[in-house]
Amino acid sequence: MRKNSVTDYAYILFDTALGRCGLAWGAAGLRAVSFTHGDDAATVAHLKKRAPGAVETENPPPEIARLIEDVIALFEGGKRDLSYAMLDAEGVEPFDLSVIELTKDIGPGELKTYGDLARALGDVGHARRVGQALGRNPFPIVVPCHRVVGAGGAMTGFSAPGGAVLKRRLLKIEGALEPELFD
Repeated sequence: MRKNSVTDYAYILFDTALGRCGLAWGAAGLRAVSFTHGDDAATVAHLKKRAPGAVETENPPPEIARLIEDVIALFEGGKRDLSYAMLDAEGVEPFDLSVIELTKDIGPGELKTYGDLARALGDVGHARRVGQALGRNPFPIVVPCHRVVGAGGAMTGFSAPGGAVLKRRLLKIEGALEPELFD
């Protein structure tokens, strides 16, 4: 298998209702998604962990432009299913890839537990391992790991900047959780 050269990846940063986000991609599909990491340099560094040598572009291909529009709309409360995105999962461990495939099919407004996914993989005892796999998810929001919660709806295990607070906010935007008094 040919290794990617440093010019095989591109990235773009874009503004959303939840801050500046980024996508990185190559010929095989979406390589990485990043929520804001405080500033553009940190967000780009996060993207380049999975897309080394990625170069910035202002003109993404149509499928990436569509994904950007859908992420922006989702963060503004629009119901968007991002499961159409082609993912470049090279380097993702087989168990993690199994978890990603299950998680990708969880629709907006739906919730699953780590135990649900572990059960679907054949062993409810792997719930913690499912959580660890989702913590390594290189495609947050596109592979909606925020829609996976702990037993009883506990807001645990969200490794994106903002942690459980961001997870809860995303779920409220999508209608999976009711707004609270001061939302």
